[in-house]
Amino acid sequence: MNIIDKRYWYFGLSLLLIIPGMIALSVWGLPLAIDFTGGSKLEVQLPAARDLTTSKVDVVLDKFGFSDNIVQLSDDDVVIIRTKDMGDSTRSAVMVRLGEVFGTEAVLLDFASVGPVVGREIASRAVLAVGVAALGILGYITYAFRGVQHAFRYGMGAIFALLHDVAIVLSFATIMGRFFGWEVDALFLTAVLTVIGFSVHDSIVVFDRIRENLGRYRRAPYEDVVNHSVVQTLDRSINTQLTAVFTLFALALFGGTTIRIFVITMLVGMISGTYSSIFTAAPILVLWEKREWRTWFRRSTPPATAQ
Repeated sequence: MNIIDKRYWYFGLSLLLIIPGMIALSVWGLPLAIDFTGGSKLEVQLPAARDLTTSKVDVVLDKFGFSDNIVQLSDDDVVIIRTKDMGDSTRSAVMVRLGEVFGTEAVLLDFASVGPVVGREIASRAVLAVGVAALGILGYITYAFRGVQHAFRYGMGAIFALLHDVAIVLSFATIMGRFFGWEVDALFLTAVLTVIGFSVHDSIVVFDRIRENLGRYRRAPYEDVVNHSVVQTLDRSINTQLTAVFTLFALALFGGTTIRIFVITMLVGMISGTYSSIFTAAPILVLWEKREWRTWFRRSTPPATAQ
């Protein structure tokens, strides 16, 4: 199985997934929740409500001066409302009005409020956390592979795979937020950091086998050693990740709405992490070793004709 020989097909598939997502991200932006933007979130139960619809809830909120709200039906009788900051007295009035409109008693299941300053601080620290994690990974892998020639490349290969997975997750979150009303909250940051950890773990497994085989096959071409190492670790990587994927899939189906977005985000990131460790991280080492970028934009020289 020659995986490395078809590396540009894998790079192309990754770009096919990432580029549209990055365009969507630049146009629509991430659907940030109140954890980052500031505002209030209410989870209200309206048992036995008459004709419970999001549009009717929006009308109630609009009468209290709350526009641009996000209203979702969680269960048959539970409404999740995300809006700008709402004081205690206003919240009580909204609850009473919802009960009147739907002919039942509105029960407040959960309420959270975050100020805009706190939201901006959380956002900046989220970016800082991902940056620090990337630098730490680069330093650790470079040190761990110090006995191998060009150890820095292994650290950068893991970083490229990491960025690949983060880009996939961000693209997915942007598209789901645009068409299905998903929001990026603090749990999303937890999912991203967990995906980074799994992605780097898988990459290190492949890199470690490459390091072992470089000592065994000293005279073999570098590309052949890398391909042999990837094939050797292929079953282990896939089987290890499948156990986690099956668990996450079960949680997505039966874990409830509260953690569903978090679990599905993790699921997408795990699949992407398995793919990138095999089809992105290792091929990048070969690309770097052969310095193939020098021929990307060079015109091919036609063969000389015999005189």
